[in-house]
Amino acid sequence: MPDLSTSPETFVTHLESALDGTRLPADSLQTLHRDRPLWVRYDLEAIRGSCTRDQLRDRPPGMWRYRELLPPRSSDSIISLGEGPSPLIRCPRLGAQLGLRDLWIKDEGQLPTGSFKSRGMAMAITMAQRFGVQRVALPSAGNAGGAAAAYAARAGMECFVFMPEDTPIVNQYEAVLAGAHTFRVNGLINDCGRIVREGQERMQWFDLSTLKEPYRIEGKKTMGLELAEQCDWQLPDVILYPTGGGTGLIGMWKAFAELGALGWLEGNTRPRMISVQSDGCAPIARAFQAGERFAEPFAGAETIARGLRVPAAVGDFMILDAVRESGGCALAVEEARITDWMRQAVTAEGISVCPETGACIGALEQLIADGQVGPDERVVVFNTGAAQKYVEAITTTLPHIDLSQEIAWNDIEP
Repeated sequence: MPDLSTSPETFVTHLESALDGTRLPADSLQTLHRDRPLWVRYDLEAIRGSCTRDQLRDRPPGMWRYRELLPPRSSDSIISLGEGPSPLIRCPRLGAQLGLRDLWIKDEGQLPTGSFKSRGMAMAITMAQRFGVQRVALPSAGNAGGAAAAYAARAGMECFVFMPEDTPIVNQYEAVLAGAHTFRVNGLINDCGRIVREGQERMQWFDLSTLKEPYRIEGKKTMGLELAEQCDWQLPDVILYPTGGGTGLIGMWKAFAELGALGWLEGNTRPRMISVQSDGCAPIARAFQAGERFAEPFAGAETIARGLRVPAAVGDFMILDAVRESGGCALAVEEARITDWMRQAVTAEGISVCPETGACIGALEQLIADGQVGPDERVVVFNTGAAQKYVEAITTTLPHIDLSQEIAWNDIEP
């Protein structure tokens, strides 16, 4: 467990509406303002006087090493399963196939619950416990439900998870295994979200939905802090991120802004942020193409990459703001090819990438063909989950060898 004893209780100053800048107190439980998310704000001047990036070298690895830029008050309050760091892995063979010389994958699938959701849920549950929450509920189309269940179990907290009935089976089972009250719903994630919302008064649970509390962003933000440190504070040229609710992309862009304000970054440029979706569910990509700040709900959403199947994101404007400020873009790729791109990445590099990351490989292929990404640019693709959690996407039929017959070596040779 990281030692927070050398820091003041917290550098958090207040919460702030992402929509209109309204300030709210940070010392009480908060959810949304005008039905839109909140930012956690810090005294960056005080942090600059208290800590330097060189001091990080002597701290234990993991997301909690960035304690000055995180909200917990002390090490005793942290709910942890040993989060991070996730490796940043160079991918020369996949890069050569795509026409890139400097391609990397940051593999969040190696975190405790097998996905990037570990970061957000570790922080959200830590802060929920800080404010006396004893029961949480959330909708989940994939990894968030299992992560919430695991961290709630770690905290001794009751957890309710509502999942579309076609959520990957591993995600369903891991939530049950961790003791969560888990329900399958014959609808999409927004239908599950409605159940959580309508049950708040009767069930007295805290809504842990994406961006409906301010602290999952702070957990996901550590992906950006960690990436900056792994790159010796010289950020890559391009980041591709699979986007459902978008908390990770939003959090990373916030991290880069805070690091810039602290003077910790080398150079004056930040990455072009690429938001990637499937054409089976592409509200953010459509809004970007239309020049809109807010996205219309996507009708008939369907994709094998379940983390992308979010027809309406409460943080839509935050995603689009970050993409545009960065000089990046939001695009959708062909749903039918996602598993092919997923297999291409795993076969080339051995990294256990998920379907959502497969979509990013397709987006990268498209961006290179269009000249929007150059062959010498440093590109980082985020793998948000481990492939083995998506058995529906990797199911295949294996050739069979009958030991009662002579082995047909011609059938075995590639």
